[in-house]
Amino acid sequence: MLALPDSASIFEVGPRDGLQNEPTPIATQHKVELVERLSEAGLPYIEVSSFVDPRWIPQLSDAEQVFSAIKPKSGVRYAALVPNERGLIRAKESNLDSIAVFISASETHNRKNLNRAIDESLDNIAAVMDKKGEGISWVRGYISMVFGCPYEGEIPLKDVIRVALRLEELGVDQISLGDTVGYANPRQVGERLASIGSELSLDKIALHFHDTRGTALANIVAGLDSGVRIFDSAIGGLGGCPYAPGAAGNVATEDLVHMLEGMGVHTGVSLDALVETARFIEKSLEKTLPGRYLRATRHQCRN
Repeated sequence: MLALPDSASIFEVGPRDGLQNEPTPIATQHKVELVERLSEAGLPYIEVSSFVDPRWIPQLSDAEQVFSAIKPKSGVRYAALVPNERGLIRAKESNLDSIAVFISASETHNRKNLNRAIDESLDNIAAVMDKKGEGISWVRGYISMVFGCPYEGEIPLKDVIRVALRLEELGVDQISLGDTVGYANPRQVGERLASIGSELSLDKIALHFHDTRGTALANIVAGLDSGVRIFDSAIGGLGGCPYAPGAAGNVATEDLVHMLEGMGVHTGVSLDALVETARFIEKSLEKTLPGRYLRATRHQCRN
């Protein structure tokens, strides 16, 4: 029998991780409406944008404008990815109290994604953490390539744990472990979490699965069974990584909510509202999204 909890938390990353690779410019007001629709759906955490150099991710160059236009909903945490001290300054100027930092467990991927070694990235995160103050009260740390890398293959577990422990030492409040290219399988998830849980409290751990090979939901069940209660997802299955060949979208938020609620794991998120939100962003993007539940709603019998 699975050890299932009564509830789990879903962290929505679609507006940031999902939209960052879309080649067609998306109007700022559409991004704002997306975030507000997600808020109304009951999601407790929304990663809205990223304060990276606009030259690297032009799609998110309007981060300040998006944050200034959002009407915050009580009880919702709105955050942005912050790559360095300059990004932190921009986050503070936008009056954020929550940010995210990022690093890879793969040396090769870290160099391709961030143009620096892992230890250099840890030093960069340390500088951000040293200067967060002035309103920034909560920090999430992403670790990419936890379950495998297209450049290096299997990543030694000791490398993952080393990075995670350093993030905890620096004061990061939560650590999201990423299956960036969808390599993971449920057995691997259980085994890795057992080892990680012996070093870190799983209360501080989130899981971030991409559905490249169709195993994201199965991996989430394995994560639940292992004691993790926080899972990342993106509306409609948006997403991918420009520095991870073959990385498809994140697990779709509506797929995740449908599965969890069907298993008796309460999320507090409205499935109907998610479907309408996914349809909204599909129309904005002028493309069909890969979310399975969304596709199923288009083909339901109407007898």
